[in-house]
Amino acid sequence: MDNMQTAYKYVPDYLVTPGEVLEDYLGYARITQAALADRTGLSKKIINEIIKEKSAITAEMASKFELYLGRPAHFWSNLERQYQEDKVRLAGKK
Repeated sequence: MDNMQTAYKYVPDYLVTPGEVLEDYLGYARITQAALADRTGLSKKIINEIIKEKSAITAEMASKFELYLGRPAHFWSNLERQYQEDKVRLAGKK
């Protein structure tokens, strides 16, 4: 059974960055990057760097996003963790 599960496991060959998800969520909630920065106490630069994939979402940021975006902190933390794991996995396939 383990071989069958491995054989049919869906493994995407692309990455979805936490910043893409954050940007989509901001658009859906009609919140600007500047407004999120103001509400969370994070700089506008760091919010933009997350969206541009230049900075990771830390546990502290995830907690702040939970307060102001309504998604649990573990959602943001897991998104970042999965992205980092997938990035390593895909880099190994090159």
